[in-house]
Amino acid sequence: MLVVHKYGGTSVASLEKIVNVAEKVIGYKERGNDLVVVVSAMAGETDRLLKLASGISKSPDEREVDVLISTGEQVTSALLALALKERGYDAVSLMGSQIRIVTDSAFGKARIGEIEKENILEALRRGQIVVVPGFQGIDTGGNITTLGRGGSDTTAVAVAAALHADLCEIYTDVDGVYTADPNITDRARRLDRVSYDEMLEMASLGAKVLHIRSVELARKYRVPLLVKSSFVDGKGTLVCEEASNMMEQVVVSGVTYDKNEAKITVSEVPDRPGIATRISPLWRRRISWWT
Repeated sequence: MLVVHKYGGTSVASLEKIVNVAEKVIGYKERGNDLVVVVSAMAGETDRLLKLASGISKSPDEREVDVLISTGEQVTSALLALALKERGYDAVSLMGSQIRIVTDSAFGKARIGEIEKENILEALRRGQIVVVPGFQGIDTGGNITTLGRGGSDTTAVAVAAALHADLCEIYTDVDGVYTADPNITDRARRLDRVSYDEMLEMASLGAKVLHIRSVELARKYRVPLLVKSSFVDGKGTLVCEEASNMMEQVVVSGVTYDKNEAKITVSEVPDRPGIATRISPLWRRRISWWT
């Protein structure tokens, strides 16, 4: 069985946690699975690197910023490969340029065009555990690119799609997809299964469990996603195609929210041409009418 694992920043936030990830990966390898592991930067590292860039320039060059912030994931992938080797397992870290995750040249928000998978397949044939830094790729000019915040999820799903993996497991700090934010209400319950379309809608409306681009890719290439916790054992939530016998059985799957949105209502506005432009305080504060 070919499985792709993805571990987020909180899962690899320290050397101790990286070692824990290595032990989890070894457990899967011992069960006879071929493994590709995609890792994020250690929690807070990307923000630290962006702060360094802004300390040098008020408007840093986007290409150079991508070169800088891609190093966070490279550090994590090398450390995980070292942890696996230390425990007697053959592992190799492969950068986006070595795999050739080919993207466009939209620095900071690049989109994947193709993945030249032969280097991954060759490493798997040698019995190695392949560790891939998420979030990064390379354009046709050889420049390092990044996929935008949350891009490691997208990397994992894209690699799983290219390899026709049996499963892509996304490890994070929650043990699945819930009907609501469990940090807000203790009545939230974990969903055993959710469809791609339901997960897309939840992600677009504020659910932070999966990045929306990764769900779009998973739906397009029919990659089954299993959302699990790095810290506690559990079944997690399977994101997959909707079962035919489940169609319209559940009207509401979950409730999401976004703290960065607000609604402003202006009442008793005279119905006259040009009146909107006279409500100047909103425009001066750059508040969108659609917010």
